[in-house]
Amino acid sequence: EADSMKPAGLSGREDLRDMPLVTIDPSDARDHDDACYAHADDDPKNEGGHVLWVAIADVAHYVRPGSALDREARKRGNSTYFPDRVVPMLPDRLSGDLCSLHEGVPRPVIAVRMRLDAHGEKLGHTFHRGLMRSVASLHYEEVQAAMDGAPSDRAGALMEEVIRPLYAAYAALKEARERRQPLDLDLPERKIELSDEGEVLSVKFRDRLDAHKLIEEFMVLANVAAAETLIAKKSPLLFRVHEEPPVEKLESLRDTAQAAGFTLAKGQVIRTAHLNQLLNAAAGTDHAELINMSTLRSMTQAYYAPQNFGHFGLALANYAHFTSPIRRYSDLVVHRSLIAAHGWGAEGLDGEQISELESVGAHISETERRSMTAERDTTDRYLAAYLSERVGSEFTGRISGVARFGAFVRLDETGADGLIPIRSLGDEYFHFDREAATLMGSNSGRVIQPGQRVTVKLAEAAPGTGGLMLELLSLDGETMSHGPVDGFRRGRGGKGGPKRKLVHAKRKDDKVKRKLKRRR
Repeated sequence: EADSMKPAGLSGREDLRDMPLVTIDPSDARDHDDACYAHADDDPKNEGGHVLWVAIADVAHYVRPGSALDREARKRGNSTYFPDRVVPMLPDRLSGDLCSLHEGVPRPVIAVRMRLDAHGEKLGHTFHRGLMRSVASLHYEEVQAAMDGAPSDRAGALMEEVIRPLYAAYAALKEARERRQPLDLDLPERKIELSDEGEVLSVKFRDRLDAHKLIEEFMVLANVAAAETLIAKKSPLLFRVHEEPPVEKLESLRDTAQAAGFTLAKGQVIRTAHLNQLLNAAAGTDHAELINMSTLRSMTQAYYAPQNFGHFGLALANYAHFTSPIRRYSDLVVHRSLIAAHGWGAEGLDGEQISELESVGAHISETERRSMTAERDTTDRYLAAYLSERVGSEFTGRISGVARFGAFVRLDETGADGLIPIRSLGDEYFHFDREAATLMGSNSGRVIQPGQRVTVKLAEAAPGTGGLMLELLSLDGETMSHGPVDGFRRGRGGKGGPKRKLVHAKRKDDKVKRKLKRRR
């Protein structure tokens, strides 16, 4: 089916080919499913305002309901990205060619024109089915370098007409974002570089540039516009739902924050602004990563559903995925709904598809989780392979979590996670306190908890499973002793030792205090 496809023409479409739309993607991107263009609004009633266009590949033109392409795309649910390859939702003939908004070639799109005021508030929007021609396929670093005063030849030629107006629109949207207060997590993204033979050359953390944030804000706004239009037209769709975090997870986050010396507002409906206050308080401290990760873990998983329950993390009442139909089936559903709502053709949602929205949403929510797990596990395996040649080396890191069987450490250099088994923490019994998220030594009273700085030795790396086994050398600068502690061996002594009795009493007292505090 894909090989038999022909490029779409202008029939039934608006001609957008003279609009200087550009794509901005990673330098190694193979597909380009979104393009953008901005200019100052010439309406005298909107002084300082902007007009922003976001054009998205019209995948629905090629992938028709009931086709073999549609069945396979639904089955896959989404594309999956690994360090050495992409497992695409659509065949390369579409994802890398006919649907991709390559520079200099006409491509079918569904575009949204949005009017913003000087402070980034959306005044209105309209959707258009058109044919565009990208004037340039730019990458993030190239665009950022141009704005920082070092433009490439092609970026330099687009500075005044294209790049500066995009940043001007982004500056206004940034203002609106500050007022809205979406969850502002700081979670560095790793990039694994491989040789032609598949060996890991390096593990780096990706820079977060304004060019990245610019595209993210444009896409969020376009997604909001799609949801709002379909709600207004009473058209069925799949929403991107992110519900509020459950009370028990917020309690756990509150305990973690308190242990690190921070506070999280209590006794009121939790909002992202409250979480951002906590994240901002922790920023730049030794506990920043712990608080960011703990906040992330307190969140519910987002999912797709035909019912609208809002998006907590983005602090938005109406949100749907519209901007990535090459790699997400959910976006293709939204495109079809827009086509039906505007009467643009036969590729829109029909009665049968509408009746299946619930099951489709559940299925693609599951395929998304499956892909995330596969991507994470693969990254762990590559990191273990990379570190397997450094067994015996010392690394610095931070305790990222504790469990009954040991402590987890995130290494500074690579962001890899490893385990210090409980048996290697010392020759004493360690009590696991689930509520406090700590391990406490029965004889020494030593407490091991998330956020503490450690030096560890890599004892074992298993590329087949992605596991790293670590040995604790120092905790918060204190060298760890692995010999007998006060004459007691791990697993012996019961509750008879004087120190053990003190530790047991202290532990009991702390639990009572925590319970009393919660009741109050």
